[in-house]
Amino acid sequence: MKKPVASTVDHPYSARDRLLEAADELFYREGIHAVGIDRVIARADVAKASLYNIFGNKDGLITAYLRRRHEQRQEWIGRALERYDGPADKILAVFDALHERLSLPDSRGCAFVNAGSEGQFFGAVAETSAEYRGWIRDLFAQLATDAGAADPDTLAAQLQLLYDGAAVSRRMDGTADGARAAKAAAATLLDAAIPAAA
Repeated sequence: MKKPVASTVDHPYSARDRLLEAADELFYREGIHAVGIDRVIARADVAKASLYNIFGNKDGLITAYLRRRHEQRQEWIGRALERYDGPADKILAVFDALHERLSLPDSRGCAFVNAGSEGQFFGAVAETSAEYRGWIRDLFAQLATDAGAADPDTLAAQLQLLYDGAAVSRRMDGTADGARAAKAAAATLLDAAIPAAA
């Protein structure tokens, strides 16, 4: 017997929202290559045509999933930055925010690192990861400039390495302690690059 089509009463969210929720859960937990679109469609409880009409194909869904992760990261880092006035304090606040996120029970590290480590790095994953990495690097560079660093681009690159390392540590070691260590190392870098931050 054919399964009846679910009504909008059963699903208060749009098909797009449900597909993204399902993709976020499954891709992040199991990997973008390990999860086929049929599983995402079944979890979202939508027709297969909905995925193709909304996202075009699996690459389109992957791109939307990673962009959603990027937007969420911008939001929680933004909230952390609002707690402080000084640019050096804001830099350290980024690592506090990272620690909070990595401490969540379902955290598996950085969605971009995880997706990029699954195979050849090209297409939707590479493009979306480049957008995210450019944003976090530019954020660190702007804050370093505002704090008076003599070489803000170099400092930003160093801070990004610490940030990335903490996320990888969460996945590899199963603990958020790496974010605390990264924050301490960032403070040392700031003391050396920005004398007023000491």
